[in-house]
Formats: sequence, C-alpha cells, structure tokens
Amino acid sequence: MEKLFNPTPEHAALRRSVRAFAEREVAPQAAEHDREEKFNLPLFRKLAELGLLGLTAEERFGGTEMDATAAVIVHEELAAQDPGFTLAYLAHAFLFVNNLQQNGSDAQRARWLPGACDGSLVGGMCMSEPGAGTDVMGMRTTARRDGDHYVLDGAKMWITNGALDDTTLGDVFLVYAREPHHSPKQLSMFVVEKGTPGFQLGQRIKDKLGMRASGTAELVFDGCRVPAENLVGQGGDAVSHMMRNLEIERLVLAAMSLGIARRCIEVMNGYAQDRRSFGQPLNAFGQIQRHIAESYAEFMAGRAYVYGLAAELGLDRGGTRVDSDGVKLYCSTMAKQVADRAIQVLGGYGYVGEYNVERLWRDAKLIEIGGGTNEAHQKNITRDLSKHGPLR
Repeated sequence: MEKLFNPTPEHAALRRSVRAFAEREVAPQAAEHDREEKFNLPLFRKLAELGLLGLTAEERFGGTEMDATAAVIVHEELAAQDPGFTLAYLAHAFLFVNNLQQNGSDAQRARWLPGACDGSLVGGMCMSEPGAGTDVMGMRTTARRDGDHYVLDGAKMWITNGALDDTTLGDVFLVYAREPHHSPKQLSMFVVEKGTPGFQLGQRIKDKLGMRASGTAELVFDGCRVPAENLVGQGGDAVSHMMRNLEIERLVLAAMSLGIARRCIEVMNGYAQDRRSFGQPLNAFGQIQRHIAESYAEFMAGRAYVYGLAAELGLDRGGTRVDSDGVKLYCSTMAKQVADRAIQVLGGYGYVGEYNVERLWRDAKLIEIGGGTNEAHQKNITRDLSKHGPLR
C-alpha cells in the first residue's frame, strides 16, 4: 500500500521531513502546552521554514503548491505527536490560507497570503456562532454596506486561533456574514484584520476537554467597519466557498484522527510486548490481542479511505461530499475507540499522562464534534445517498 500513502517521491520526502520535525520539535512540548493551555507560536512559525503554512497556496504568493494528499500526510504526522497544535495549524493553513487561495482575488491573495505563508500572520475562519453551529445557515452575524465599507455586527464562537493568548487576537480571519438584502440561503465572506475598529476578543475559551494547545475564542463584531475590497468573491456567493472548503477540512480532520490512532497503536503494542503479567507478556493474552489487532485493522481501513479520497479531491473543485463526510465520520470515532483501547491495555499507566494516550483520547473526542458533528455527517450521507443510484 506504499503507493497509496506515498504516491510520489515528493510525498514520501514530505512525510519523512514532517515526521522527523514532529518527533524532534513537536513531541517534547506537547504535554506542557496541553497542561498550560498555551499555543506555541514560536513552534508554529517554524512550520513556515518547512513550507507548511502555505502548503496549498501558489508559489507566487509564498506557498508550496502541493495537493490534498500532501495535506493529509502533514496532518497525520503532526497529529501523531500533538493534535492540539495540529488543530491550530489546520485553522491557519486550510480554513484561512487554502480558503483565500481558492476564493480570493489576486489582489487579496497578494495582500494576505505572503504573511500567512511566512508565519508573520496567524489566520483563522469565523463561521460558528453562540446559537449556530451545525445549523450554519442559522447564523445571525450581519454585514451592511455603508459607502465604501461594510459594517459587521454579531459574534462568532469556538474560533480556533481566535486568541493567541489570554488577551491577544489572532491576526486575520475570514468571516461569514449575512447581508440583509440577500436570501436566507445566501452568505458573504470578508477578510477582517486585527485592529479593525469594532473587532474585538470576547472571551478566550479555557478548560476544554482536549485540543488545549490551540487557542479557542469568542470574537465580537460591534459596528466593525471593513473596507469593501475585503469582500471575498461576490456578495451572497460564500456558501459555495464554505461547502468546498468544508470538504478539505473534513479530510484533514480525518487525517488527524489517523495520526492519533497510529500513535496509540504504537504505544499499546510496545507496552504489551514489554509488560509482563502472570509470567507472560501482555500480548500473549487474547483480550489484549483483540484490542491491538482490531485497532490496527480499523486504522488501516480508515487510512485507505482517507488517502483514496485525497487522491481524487481537487482543491479548486471539491470532490464528493458523501465521502468527505464519510471519512470524518468513520475516522473520528475510530481514533477515539483506538485511544480508549490503548488506555485499557495500559491500565493505570494509560490513565495518567506518562504514555500520552489519555491526552490523545481527550483530543480525539473533539473531531467527533468540530468541523461537523457525527450526527450532521450521518444526516448528510443519508440524504446524499438517497439521490444516488446503485453504489459502484
């Protein structure tokens, strides 16, 4: 299966490079930043040196111009060491950079992508609201044209990279809002920078179950005046932007689940070989063998699904929503179950931080919620399959 997971020499080289970086730089800091709920900004900026912050952006804007398979490789390798840090990377490199690359004008890309690619800007995307998560079309943030500006009013919730620390906003965001003269099924998208009048940090969200190394915040727009040239695309056409970008978001979230599951399998497999009980290694017992073997088989099934979809997904045109929902639905639950088994195999050692699997279990849970809940994926898949003919 090597050709599926590393289809070209460039992909294989990328995996080697990111894995070495993740093991050398990301792994040692993971437990501390999880414990202290701190985003590691200096480490984040090191990703620019590897060309990862602008992985799918054009070279003329400072990017690396790689494909969906490369995106999957990067997220799998980083998440195997620190999913929380990886989530901050995802929000920047895909919810902001890739979204602007695919949907922005050349002038907009030239203005914001070079800083996002070199790490001098930290970006994110604002879609969810206090009363509108899965029901994204229920959002209430408004954008009203006022001369050569738009005025945004509303609040966004659960925004990754919204806060870099307790008091510091992220640098630049893509913000979805509703224009009053458009239909209820239309949205517009704007670039909003830190320092824009009327744009402020509401609250930093702390005491999360997992993904604690990424900064999550409420962001408030109170008479926020945004220049008209910050409108991305045409007013009212942002739903198509959103849906296309959700496909790559769900794919790379599934890839993060692969990294979590792989690390858990490595930990429980090694522990079961080394730890002895009743005069035998743990892996001599059928109950332990079941935990390890089922975890490996489920991980490999998910991995084949993720990389198979990545090979078909065009970043500029999307793919099939049924499978972007499907990979995340399957892999998110698979990773949580694998992490749960790893804790069981390690017993008391699995329940404490020394072996990392308790942190990975906590991080895995978020992927069943963020980027679309499992229930939303089930609804979407069922609805889409009702429109399909026989499965091929």
